[in-house]
Amino acid sequence: MSIHDPNLDLDWLISDFSPISLQELNETAEMLSRIDNKYVVPRAALQSLVPALQGEFRILDIDQRRAFTYDTRYFDDAERSAYFEHHQGLRKGFKVRVRRYADAGLSFLEVKVKGKRGMTEKFRLPQDAEPVEQLSDEAMRFARHTYCGQYEKPFEYDLKAAMDIRYKRITLVAKTGGERMTIDTDLRFQTKNGTMSLGTDVFIVEAKSALGRGFADAQLRRAKQRPTKKCSKYCIAMAAMGEVDRYNRFLPTMRKLGLIASGRPGGGCSEIRPELRLNVAAPGHLSGRRAA
Repeated sequence: MSIHDPNLDLDWLISDFSPISLQELNETAEMLSRIDNKYVVPRAALQSLVPALQGEFRILDIDQRRAFTYDTRYFDDAERSAYFEHHQGLRKGFKVRVRRYADAGLSFLEVKVKGKRGMTEKFRLPQDAEPVEQLSDEAMRFARHTYCGQYEKPFEYDLKAAMDIRYKRITLVAKTGGERMTIDTDLRFQTKNGTMSLGTDVFIVEAKSALGRGFADAQLRRAKQRPTKKCSKYCIAMAAMGEVDRYNRFLPTMRKLGLIASGRPGGGCSEIRPELRLNVAAPGHLSGRRAA
């Protein structure tokens, strides 16, 4: 994915946490089944929480790197079923993506479905690192098997690459218990029509715990930050880039992210702030190759 990666000033966030290695993290119970609460948090609010979080969490550290680049390619059908099922709040929704952990050189097909009590279930399959326009037969079999096994109905979607998203992620792991946090910033959305950057003054924070009421949730609420129910990066990106014509349910989150130019209700694309668009053409996107 050919998105420029600027140097970010995140020392205030990452420098004073105690580290946890990838091996230590992998030795803990991996939270593939959890309840996630997402928050859109401005920089000042997050800065105020750092001292309390440092007492309870360690930060993932790999070779003295603590902020990691995630490249994700989302797949959907021509009708944008994955998007609209999420927009409509259907319980049996899905997401299919290939996520590349750029700093580690690893890629996985990830299929996300909903389990009992609204818990997110994520299933993964190792993939080649190079991006593809269409999933392989093996990957499609994996997606179908996962979906059918979870929902007991056939998977009838003809998937193709729909959106590229890049961001920086910081991962925090509780010193005791299984709680985790991810903190994402510098989000960039990319389609064949262009690229959009959200900058580094806003963060998407995800608190992950067995019951959805962890230490991080309590601290965020104490700082007057409330969970954002409709905060799918894929869906926000599709709306912001003009790939869909209905996104009313995502407007509150889009306003928090600074994507909306006015407070007017409605879902017209004219509300999207045009100055966030970085370029008209983005060579290499959705082509199965990297731009030069």
